[in-house]
Amino acid sequence: MNERADAPMGGQTTNAFDLTPDQQNILDEADKFARNELYPLSQRMDDEEWWPEDVFKKIGEQGYFGITVPEKFGGVGLDFFTSGLVCQAIARWNYALSLSWIAHENLCLNNIYRNANDDQRYKYLPDLCSGKAIGALGLTEPGAGSDALGSMRTTAKRDGGHYVLNGRKIYITNGPVADVLLVYAKTAPERGAHGISAFIVEKDFPGFSVAQKMKKMGFRGSQTGELVFDNCRVPAENLVGGENQGVAVVMSGLDLERAVISPICVGIAERALQLSIEYAKTREQFGKPLASFQMIQAKIADMYVWVETMKTFCYRVLAAGNDLEVGAGGRGQIHALTAASLMYAANTLNSVLNEGLQIHGGLGYMWEAEINRLYRAIKLLEIGAGTTEVRKMIISRELLA
Repeated sequence: MNERADAPMGGQTTNAFDLTPDQQNILDEADKFARNELYPLSQRMDDEEWWPEDVFKKIGEQGYFGITVPEKFGGVGLDFFTSGLVCQAIARWNYALSLSWIAHENLCLNNIYRNANDDQRYKYLPDLCSGKAIGALGLTEPGAGSDALGSMRTTAKRDGGHYVLNGRKIYITNGPVADVLLVYAKTAPERGAHGISAFIVEKDFPGFSVAQKMKKMGFRGSQTGELVFDNCRVPAENLVGGENQGVAVVMSGLDLERAVISPICVGIAERALQLSIEYAKTREQFGKPLASFQMIQAKIADMYVWVETMKTFCYRVLAAGNDLEVGAGGRGQIHALTAASLMYAANTLNSVLNEGLQIHGGLGYMWEAEINRLYRAIKLLEIGAGTTEVRKMIISRELLA
């Protein structure tokens, strides 16, 4: 990943369903890195909610940050589809880090690249691309979940050369460890969702603090926290886009977020299938391997079909994300497609892991089993980036418009 591939990387494929040789090579190389470097961290991260301090630097050294960012800003200069492949590979071996990767790479870094001016890009993107700085996005609030925009209470008021932010953000992935955050606040509260602006906030800005690190059921190694802005002074030059123009940043970012979270589901499902096949071949009951029983064979077959259909849908939507223009999103086919992709991937992952845990039997119910760790990931993927119910609302709204 340290050098740009010669072949075009857009969602172009050798046929409608295969990756190109270059795309397959990127997936394989990312898989090898994640298996060797990130998988050994996964158990401790889950057991202790431990964060390995140098892991982002290792990821950055491999060129797995700033994938969509031009080289002049410290990135790799490839496309959105490629970022999905990297996410898929990381999720196979350390799904907690794949979530932290998305919060950094997509929600913060890519959003800054797409929406910031060049001065902001040159200032913040190199460290984010190298992994020297950790990024996060501050949107959700204690009283604003699915209605994140309309119910937002965090405000930003101009005071000379600064904006003063007041409010709280909650369930923020990477929040406790982030160095740079893209934060949304209302600069014109009377305008509701159309009075929101985006700001780049550094962890050392006066008035910013982490209120708490939150303890989760799954994705435990991925750090999640509550953030406080108490008269937090943000330089006016850190306003991203125009004042009250944050809605376009949010909606475009949410569509890309949903598209790139789907590969997490694919990666986890692939690993669950692999674990289940291995266990079915080695575990014996009634003097025979589990794999010799037709009921187990049927479960494996179902899991395989689900994984392959998830992958196909996911790749289609990632390819569509390549063409999403800056300021677009939040409406039209791409809005419905990204919601549908994540809804299908998350719901289908539920089916894959239900069968996978059933194949593992009592072992699967034990906390230390890897399939158990994967199983505990299901629910967040049906909630984050818009719940399943919100995804259905988005799809139906676009179809019935």
